Amino acid sequence: MQTEANGSIPLEKIYIIQPLYGEQKATTEHDEAISLIESAGALYAGTIYQKIREISPATFIGSGKLQVLQERLHGLEEITVLFNGDLTPSQTLNISKALGDIKVIDRTTLILDIFAKRAQSSEGKLQVELAQLKYIYPRLKGKGAALSKLGGGIGTRGPGETQLETDRRHIRLRIRYLEEKLRSLASRRELVTIRRDKAAVKTISLIGYTNTGKSTLLNTLTNSNVYAADQLFATLDPTSRSMKIDGSDFLLTDTVGFLQSLPHHLIEAFRSTLESALHCDLALIVCDATADYEMQLETTLSTLQDMSFAKPYFIVMNKSENIADRTLFPRDSFFVSAKEGLGIDDLLKSILQFFRQNASTLHLKVPYTKISCYSKLKKYAVEKKFDYRDDALYIDAVIDHKNVAYFKEYIIS
Repeated sequence: MQTEANGSIPLEKIYIIQPLYGEQKATTEHDEAISLIESAGALYAGTIYQKIREISPATFIGSGKLQVLQERLHGLEEITVLFNGDLTPSQTLNISKALGDIKVIDRTTLILDIFAKRAQSSEGKLQVELAQLKYIYPRLKGKGAALSKLGGGIGTRGPGETQLETDRRHIRLRIRYLEEKLRSLASRRELVTIRRDKAAVKTISLIGYTNTGKSTLLNTLTNSNVYAADQLFATLDPTSRSMKIDGSDFLLTDTVGFLQSLPHHLIEAFRSTLESALHCDLALIVCDATADYEMQLETTLSTLQDMSFAKPYFIVMNKSENIADRTLFPRDSFFVSAKEGLGIDDLLKSILQFFRQNASTLHLKVPYTKISCYSKLKKYAVEKKFDYRDDALYIDAVIDHKNVAYFKEYIIS
């Protein structure tokens, strides 16, 4: 039996039920399910495919295929069945019963388990717990105290292991408490956003599909060392780092990645965090140029549309160091390799041009008696040149058009 690195705990083995709709033969979702299993720290044990012509209300896929699956699973230990889609509570229970009480989870349960594993900040943990409880709540019917007796493994991380969760009234109270706590944190974050606006901090957000290299790009652009790994949802909590381009200061924020068929209520759970990141001046939508970038871009733009996102954005094709033919990619894409550092200078130059298209270089004359007053306005300008003369300080500065009025008394040309 395979075990974890310490040799003591058997790794959970996951067998996938992959529904196929219409003439569908293979799916990106199946490949992602395998990656999700690995990200959860489990082992992929195999797949059984089922063409779906008519959904069985009781078990989704029908008794015949379940019997075939039960024969395949016979004799396997530590096995869990993953239905790569969403199941109703009764369907989950019925499939488990048909397979001899083997543990059955669906795609959402697996994703929630990874979220619980990856959340680091207090707010991230609260968001994950809220999403888990809302998902568990309608599934309590018929389970009774079973949830309190679950052992380890996928679907039991986070808030799933005590008698508290078997009591619907206590879960409702806990959900209410978490929602109020998150509303409070969201209000606090709004104040931070307002302060950034007042301080004229220019913000850029890295947005896109999971595992496209957003964290690596953040590290490259800001010379940071944020955790980055080749796995789904390596980053869950938003991470911000400052960077400077030609004297201009920017705040770059990495966000949780999107996923095809990511359940709507998971997006809702992270809406306040995402909206904070989406309240930016410019977004960089990062895609993996070596993968299905069209699907990644479509999924990202669709999710952003659902969140009423209307900010300008650049499309960044990452991992493009070996891409020779770029004609089929979206026009105006930026081709970079965050890992190799290729294309980064062109991206930075375009970011600077974007922000300075609404700015001008102005010549200022600041009398020495006014230096203290001028110093309060420096945050709105990028000073490029100083000239200390007898009568005053002369400055060449790049200033956004919306802030020019602040410098009216000092402008000489």
